[in-house]
Amino acid sequence: MSLSSSILESACAELEEILGDRCTTAQSVRDQHGKDESWHPSCPPDVVCFAKSTEEVSKIVKICAKFKIPVIPFGAGTSLEGHINAVEGGVSIDLNQMNEIITVHSEDLDCVVQPGVRRKQLNEFLRDTGLFFPIDPGADASIGGMASTRASGTNAVRYGTMKDNVLSLTVVLPNGEIIKTGGRAKKSAAGYDLTRLYIGSEGTLGVITEITLRLYGIPEAVAAATVSFPDIESAIQSVILTIQSGIPVARIELLDDIQVDAINKYSGLDLPVQATLFLEFHGSDLSVKEQSEMVDSICQDFGAKDFQWTTQAEDRTRLWQARHDAAYAAKALRTGASIWATDVCVPISNLADCIMQTKADMDESTLIAPLVGHVGDGNFHLAFVLDMDNPDEIAEAERLNSRLIKRALSMDGTCTGEHGVGLGKKKYLKDELGEGAVGVMSALKLALDPDNIMNPGKII
Repeated sequence: MSLSSSILESACAELEEILGDRCTTAQSVRDQHGKDESWHPSCPPDVVCFAKSTEEVSKIVKICAKFKIPVIPFGAGTSLEGHINAVEGGVSIDLNQMNEIITVHSEDLDCVVQPGVRRKQLNEFLRDTGLFFPIDPGADASIGGMASTRASGTNAVRYGTMKDNVLSLTVVLPNGEIIKTGGRAKKSAAGYDLTRLYIGSEGTLGVITEITLRLYGIPEAVAAATVSFPDIESAIQSVILTIQSGIPVARIELLDDIQVDAINKYSGLDLPVQATLFLEFHGSDLSVKEQSEMVDSICQDFGAKDFQWTTQAEDRTRLWQARHDAAYAAKALRTGASIWATDVCVPISNLADCIMQTKADMDESTLIAPLVGHVGDGNFHLAFVLDMDNPDEIAEAERLNSRLIKRALSMDGTCTGEHGVGLGKKKYLKDELGEGAVGVMSALKLALDPDNIMNPGKII
């Protein structure tokens, strides 16, 4: 254990009084809570507590504050930058049992949920109301985790990210105090925007225990399409013109030829092994048809062929499931491999240059790294397929990742479009934001969490 035995024993005794057998030091449970889906090595917590309410979270945090024990919130474990790794030991608060959809206000297009609610669970619950929650990071992530990492995903080009779709939060502070950051009004000018402060804070400023979300009406019609291009630059240019033309596409996903080959093999598709766009259109029957025809025309101007679209739900589901399984498809290209997923975002006018330079880097490397991107908003990823026991491969991935991030920053972009900072992007924050901005973050962290117990080692 990374903390002294006497402190842990005292803390565990008090935690067990509150939680009973929902407080455990079992090695298997600790191991499960010490690693997310990233490449970062496992760092198990000393204790795992399974909370069922905001009040229980508050009591747990108060005990941890008393003993100055680190607190790491845990959701679905699908994060990609080591967010849940207990780098200094401590108590992992598992929020999965806080999975109640508290209330849905259909007339106001919002709902209130606990942090352990999964995005698929929420949309299944909402289906009969005619509403849906659009943020789709691919994994069946928890809503609390999505808020904590400021997640986005395939629908962001039309519906925005978590920061655009959270109205307010309930948060347990590092001293155990419970606060609300706002109400259900669609806008407010009341003081500092605490809601946005906690969205993307990655558990470093408090534990999110309730989330009020914006909802949207399920579209009358939905169509999905695929279209292949002779080269990746043509695909990107067609995306740029589509966005600049004001066509309200719901999803625009780019896959390079390596990724298309991987998903063909993994998901049983039969797409041409070329740079390919996956698209989705939302609206009325007429508007969906018009959007599809306009995009088809743009794509043809850039040499595209085989523009195919469908409104059949089963075909759309199969297509997007294949896209969501892209990382697993990449991993399957090499037996026993692991995935290191990168995550940059640039202004869309710089997207073609950034991707083409990145592809040139990969052409000169021995590593395999399929490329996928939410290119409608300038966000894309390489998935390095690595032998994590090979230091030469790790070093090469680090070199290429650093070049990619520096390239994105030089193009007015960001080191992380949606994965968050966690452990992996800390060293790039000053390069992106400057000493002053990171200093403000540090001051906020110190003011709210003077003992640095909230998910230490992340962001700052």
